Amino acid sequence: MPRHAHTAVRRNQLRRRLREICRRWVLPALAAPTDTVVRARPAAYDAAFDRLRLELVAALCPSSRASSSC
Repeated sequence: MPRHAHTAVRRNQLRRRLREICRRWVLPALAAPTDTVVRARPAAYDAAFDRLRLELVAALCPSSRASSSC
């Protein structure tokens, strides 16, 4: 049985998607270098990239609109 009900391939794919969202949209908008931890819920495995981006940007950049970059 795979760990957490998902294979290593699926976990790594989700990790790469979240890392890219943070690299392109979240980190450039932060005022100072910041350590950030993102804990993905099981539903994140099936979410589309755009939905992940909107939710992550909205959570980490609350002063901005979720539809645009931070």
